[in-house]
Amino acid sequence: MTTETLITQEGLEKLKTELEQLKSVDRIKISQRIKEAIALGDLSENAEYDSAKDEQARIEGHIAELEGKIRTAKIIKEADDSAAKVRLGSKVLLEDVETGDRFDYTVVGTAEADPFNNRISNESPVGKAILGQPISKTNPAIVTVKAPAGELQYRILPPDAE
Repeated sequence: MTTETLITQEGLEKLKTELEQLKSVDRIKISQRIKEAIALGDLSENAEYDSAKDEQARIEGHIAELEGKIRTAKIIKEADDSAAKVRLGSKVLLEDVETGDRFDYTVVGTAEADPFNNRISNESPVGKAILGQPISKTNPAIVTVKAPAGELQYRILPPDAE
């Protein structure tokens, strides 16, 4: 059974661009490195050859992974700001109940999750906790997330909340 790769159209385009780079540039470069290493002679003690072959295996593995994600991609549309509940594509503002710190996030599939760029996976602890919860400025939902540091509570607000 093949699982779907939930992804936005933008995320899918990034995967396709990365795949094209790997196939048309990186694969050619590593092939050239291998040829040069072979020209050095004895392959049994050739560290450059071993290194190039390892890099080739990494590139080919990544190509296969990207092709699988693209083949099984299911496009998710970004939720409009008037969405009543958190779903894939939703943009939300999470407020730490204890500290008052606020974090803007977009909920995405695992293939394009990037917490450093405010894109959290629907399968992450925070993503799981907020999915399906109401988004309201006047009566915000509060969710509890189990984290390694303990339980955290977040208030779910619309992205434009002040």
